[in-house]
Amino acid sequence: MSGDEAAAAVGAEAADGEEVERLKTEGNKLFAEGHHPDAIKVYTQAIQADPLNTALYTNRSLCHIKMETHGLAIADAATAIELDPKCVKAYYRLGSAYMGLGKYKDARTNYRKACQLKPNDRDAALRLKECDKQVKREAFEKAIEAGGDEAPPVSESVHIETIVVEDSYDGPRLSWPITAEFVKELTEHLRAQKALHRRYVFEILREAENILKRLPSVFDVPIPPGGTFSVCGDTHGQFYDLLNIFTINGWPSPENPYLFNGDYVDRGSFSFEVVLTMLAMKCLLPDHFHLTRGNHESKTMNKMYGFEGEVKHKYSEQTFSYFSEVFNWLPLGCVLGGKVFIVHGGLFSRDDVTLDELRALNRNREPPEEGLMSEMLWSDPQPQPGRSPSKRGVGLSFGPDVTQSFLERNGLKLVVRSHEVKDAGYEVEAGGRLVTVFSAPNYCDQMGNMGALLRFDSDCEWKAVQFEAVPHPPIRPMQYASMGSLFGF
Repeated sequence: MSGDEAAAAVGAEAADGEEVERLKTEGNKLFAEGHHPDAIKVYTQAIQADPLNTALYTNRSLCHIKMETHGLAIADAATAIELDPKCVKAYYRLGSAYMGLGKYKDARTNYRKACQLKPNDRDAALRLKECDKQVKREAFEKAIEAGGDEAPPVSESVHIETIVVEDSYDGPRLSWPITAEFVKELTEHLRAQKALHRRYVFEILREAENILKRLPSVFDVPIPPGGTFSVCGDTHGQFYDLLNIFTINGWPSPENPYLFNGDYVDRGSFSFEVVLTMLAMKCLLPDHFHLTRGNHESKTMNKMYGFEGEVKHKYSEQTFSYFSEVFNWLPLGCVLGGKVFIVHGGLFSRDDVTLDELRALNRNREPPEEGLMSEMLWSDPQPQPGRSPSKRGVGLSFGPDVTQSFLERNGLKLVVRSHEVKDAGYEVEAGGRLVTVFSAPNYCDQMGNMGALLRFDSDCEWKAVQFEAVPHPPIRPMQYASMGSLFGF
């Protein structure tokens, strides 16, 4: 190589280095502003230019953690460790991603490695301590189950009729059958950040559980001729945005039926208010207000993302246990108008799944890590045909051909699912055969996204109704999560 050629090569390498640094700075800025999908795109461009740069992988991994795509976060952190086995940030990212999935032993292994590499890091030590606590808790619970000493369901152990409502209580008073007036009073009471008496909370939980128990795991709902039906996605504890949905789209009624498609709780710090309102609505309108289960209606997610801490703060551990019991009875899906399959996450690792098989699933349990129930709660669509490992680390990614095959096999025309933030509040995929709807605008006070709901007519044709976030009291997301700082809150 001549001197001129060597100089040119050095200059090109310097230019590439400057471009990578520029992209990294741009990605960092986008991340700080909460634009995580855009930050991922920029970090990916930088990685393509410099595939040996560990910082780019750990930065992109953190973006994936924020977006709950923990499978991709794990892959990026693992790549960084392959490049540099002493990269402390990479072990942090692995620990955080595994914690997000509730895999505490794996998280502990990686936080322990981070502490070994950086012994004086107080943050790593705190995270390791939390992992140890969770691992011991899991071991204790398994030991109790193995010994046959499991506590009876809360619904059998709590004696609601003995709970006295004090004369000093100034909130709404519940008598049965529940009335629309009570539900309206309840929502206004909760809007004012006041507590419903715990006796009434238990009564609503008991009645809602009795109603849900009677449903199959996938239920059928008709759309009356000439009528409409509204389907909403994730609300994630954003109570004031839920009330705004009812303001702009009408309050639930026999003439204005709704389905909410899971993930009522966690992240947002008004999760109790959201889910109690929804269960009260279910008691009032059992045939016109419908609920399906999301992946966050589970103990593992609730421990990580705030609902457990919130209910214990506002009420008690017993109250949280009762919610967990009710969550286990939430149906896993719905067939609307005989043509639209509604499910929180997505489709399946098998081609031969039928609606009858799904209707018969045993759902009264915590979600397993694999199988049909897990896939219904966790899976996501992908643009390419076929199936791929899940970007979340649970469930799978499925292509448009999988969607088409499922619809044809079961005589359906559309899949509606939720489970993912969308900038417009909804997104159409799979050649129009699949729609994602997400109803938590400006998710976690960070994402800047619109919220949306889908309004179906009696021919199962739909249109989207979009809305922006509304103000709420100054309580930050993840306020009650024991490890909220892990996710940047």
